[in-house]
Order: sequence, then structure tokens, then C-alpha cells
Amino acid sequence: MRRKQTKHKKLIGVISDTHGLVRPQAIEALAGVDMILHAGDIGNSAVLDSLREIAPVVAVRGNNDRGEWAQSLPDWEVVEIGAVSIYMLHDVKEIDISPAGAFQVVVSGHSHKPAVEERRGVLYVNPGSAGPRRFSLPISLAHLRVEGSTVNAKLIELAA
Repeated sequence: MRRKQTKHKKLIGVISDTHGLVRPQAIEALAGVDMILHAGDIGNSAVLDSLREIAPVVAVRGNNDRGEWAQSLPDWEVVEIGAVSIYMLHDVKEIDISPAGAFQVVVSGHSHKPAVEERRGVLYVNPGSAGPRRFSLPISLAHLRVEGSTVNAKLIELAA
């Protein structure tokens, strides 16, 4: 699936592993974004409805997203924002393409561990988990700032 965004977006909220919980701190951190990318383990359709009140949402299905509400969610998605192409999937270990040269960003979740890393010219972004706390991992999400063909990621830790 390919979604072409003709209007140039600048600030993108990236969230994952909400597991049915939309924290007020996440709503606050996403205020003002032009689009929200949800990298799976959403939990239920109410999460997407809440996020859509902030901005348009593109979401992929996570391994825990089951039931009728989740059937229409793709396993992966491509989002184009201006000159930047983003490949989304839930578990980066399941990527079955080589993103180098084709995509500037790969967005994933699953591990609950927030990370931003550049490899072979591709920015890999895992916003961590914005849902229920797991072990001693932080509760977090991310912002992507797109300017022309440049993209920068910033992790945002949320107060529990």
C-alpha cells in the first residue's frame, strides 16, 4: 500500500504499543502535529478515534491487534511526506525489504524500547511504548520533523 501525501507536512507524531491506553500526556505531546503514525499494538479502535481528534492517523497492525476492528489494518504501510518516504511496520525484525535507497525512515514498535538510529542512510525510529509501563522501560513517543528532504527524530519521554 502506498499513501501519497501531496500537502507537505512538517511535524509528525510517532506512537506505538498503546495497548488500549491513550495517556493525557501523549495527547499533550501530540498536540499540533500534522499527522500521527501508529506502529501497532494499538489495543482497540477507540485509541485510533482519540488520535484522529488530533490529526490524521496512519496505523499498522501489531501482533496483539486482533478482532474485527483490526482486520482492515495493514501489516506495513508507506507514507510519503514531501520528499521523505517512510516505511512502517510493527516489528522491525520482520522487515522483508532492504530500505536503503528506497526509504529515508523506517518506523517500528514492538520492543517497547525507544530508539533512534541511522544505518546505511536510513533513520530507524522506534518511539517506544506510550501504553502501560512494561518492566522499567520508559513511556515515550517520538516526533519526526520533515523539512524538504531532511528528517530529524526526537524521542519524548512521558511522565507516568
